[in-house]
Amino acid sequence: MQNISTTDQLESIKSFQSTIRKLEKTLATMTQKGANTTLVKKRLKASCIGLAILENVWHQKPHPYTQEDVAEARNVLIGLLPSIKNSYAKLKAGSPQRTLLDRRMKALELAVQAIDDLSHE
Repeated sequence: MQNISTTDQLESIKSFQSTIRKLEKTLATMTQKGANTTLVKKRLKASCIGLAILENVWHQKPHPYTQEDVAEARNVLIGLLPSIKNSYAKLKAGSPQRTLLDRRMKALELAVQAIDDLSHE
């Protein structure tokens, strides 16, 4: 995890922050409509943990999450990758949406890698 460029670190952190904002808006909308929010809550928590782990590894920021929380978040983050890759494959090269998904995939993969690295320490 040490060989990640500052640019990639910044883009990954921004990607997670963007994802978290979108999930928070989705959660608020779904709650208002009385829809089932279990999946959104799970993804929101996993994204928050992913962000916290990256900030912990790169900026030594402490996080309040247990090993169990982190392990669960890892599984949720891995579960997001196939659908993102599927959407990515359908987009034109160079499109802004494709760039966004490219950064999101990289951020997810880096978070999973960081979790794996931490669990093997």
